[in-house]
Amino acid sequence: MDLKDIQELIKFVAKSGATEVDLEIDNVKISIKSPPKKKRGETDETVKIIQQIPQQITENISPTNAPVVEKIIEKKEETKNEIPVEENENYQTIKASMIGTFYRSSSPENDPFVNVGDTIKAGDTICIIEAMKLFNEIDSEISGKIIKVLVDDATPVEFDQPLFLIEPN
Repeated sequence: MDLKDIQELIKFVAKSGATEVDLEIDNVKISIKSPPKKKRGETDETVKIIQQIPQQITENISPTNAPVVEKIIEKKEETKNEIPVEENENYQTIKASMIGTFYRSSSPENDPFVNVGDTIKAGDTICIIEAMKLFNEIDSEISGKIIKVLVDDATPVEFDQPLFLIEPN
């Protein structure tokens, strides 16, 4: 399957009105997802197309001739001012109280609620978890010093997943 075939498939799916298509041909997995239909007054959203491409095919595709194909690359963010974590049984973890998306700040322009090295008190807001379009502020139940942030910003979390490593006061 070459780039033109993929582009024609994308156009066909867009015209058909389908919201999600998964396809696998010759070790090439293609997943096309489009946002739900807009309601009156909503702004345009872009269609995100994710394609997993085997290594031998990616060598033949250049970014200039594949504007609609997004190659997913996992990238880890480095935490600034990270304090070295020793094995210490005195550390406690703050865990997610619900399933959702973890955010360190109230908006991308704002600073995180807490950073590594900050001292927090019980009741302080430490993060937000978005669940079903509701943003839930998560408050600390313990006082102490933030040793490590265990989850990257804007990533999904599960119930009871560790979020922060705390050295209690």
